[in-house]
Amino acid sequence: MNLIDGKKIAAEVEQKLLERIALLKQRGITPGLAVVLVGEDPASQAYVRNKDCACQRLGMFSRKIELPASTSQNELLQLIEKLNDNPLIHGILVQSPPPSHIDEQAITKALDPRKDVDGFHPINVAKLAMDDESGFVPCTPLGCQHLLTAHGIETRGANIVIVGRSLIVGKPMALLLLRKGLGGDATVTIAHSRTRHLVEITRSADIVIAALGRPHALGAENLREGAVVIDVGINRIPDTSSSTGYRLVGDVDFDAVAHRCAAITPVPGGVGPMTIAMLMHNCVKACERLTS
Repeated sequence: MNLIDGKKIAAEVEQKLLERIALLKQRGITPGLAVVLVGEDPASQAYVRNKDCACQRLGMFSRKIELPASTSQNELLQLIEKLNDNPLIHGILVQSPPPSHIDEQAITKALDPRKDVDGFHPINVAKLAMDDESGFVPCTPLGCQHLLTAHGIETRGANIVIVGRSLIVGKPMALLLLRKGLGGDATVTIAHSRTRHLVEITRSADIVIAALGRPHALGAENLREGAVVIDVGINRIPDTSSSTGYRLVGDVDFDAVAHRCAAITPVPGGVGPMTIAMLMHNCVKACERLTS
């Protein structure tokens, strides 16, 4: 079993970003990211802190905007309009999920697509589908692809099964892996919670990307010997021995499958750090384009 170290690979990505940021600063420009959090969801607060810390490590400008859960949709739209027009902000992220009274699609569509560093605006989704590299790719799929290429795992001609069909991971992940060139040229199957004969489908895969959002949804019976596993899931389960009262686990039962795998990502420390690194990458890319 070969552990795919997301922390190490993310640090390498950040090191390259530092060089690009230094060039921008020579021109008097600092990449700026605005992260908007509506409500007090603990998991979302943790994600926002991690993004803020990454900006500080890289010397980027970070604006963290925390709003009460009672914030109206119109108030949020007005804020986004101001951020769209702010020349110091090159990337905008509205932390998902928002409170139930907020129309998340309407918020996404209100973003300037040139500042949509999450890659969820319809224009960026279309550009990904059309292999137009001028758009932004969602951070988690981009991070997963980078983990594979950085670890020397061949995707060309590989049979890859993605378990999960969300717009955040499953669908863009499939489009990335279907692209021609490095990190692509794969034969891709998307499975999900309604898929029949899931065990047979995942056992046929050279690479399994798990993004169901259910703890330990995939076990040893789902994998063939020598498969590669990218586990996107980050789930909290009770753990009385932990000071927090919980521990983080993936969508794959790591202890049950690791010995069968040619390579596998841990949870935490696998995909998570790469998602943050790719967000920083997208923000620097947005800054370079907006100031060129």
